[in-house]
Amino acid sequence: MPTAQLLPVTIRPAYADDEPALWRLAALDSAAVPPGRLIVAEVDGEIRVAVSQDDLSAIAHPFHLTADLVALVRGHIGRSRPEAAVRPRRGAPRPAWAS
Repeated sequence: MPTAQLLPVTIRPAYADDEPALWRLAALDSAAVPPGRLIVAEVDGEIRVAVSQDDLSAIAHPFHLTADLVALVRGHIGRSRPEAAVRPRRGAPRPAWAS
């Protein structure tokens, strides 16, 4: 049985010259391009996933397995927002060192 080949994934911000590829991806996914700033996942030089940094909505290539890529990009976005992770909720007790 042949083994699956793992291809490198590049996660990066979407650039202005990505617009045609994003419109094509959205059309393939039968969805709109997500609003706001986008983070994309590229495989083999092709944008397979685009996720909004604002609301985490995503578009993905329907002819590839992309659920893991969407999760990877969303996780990347979550980790790149450290202020959201450490900001206490309203009414939550603050640790003594945060005073």
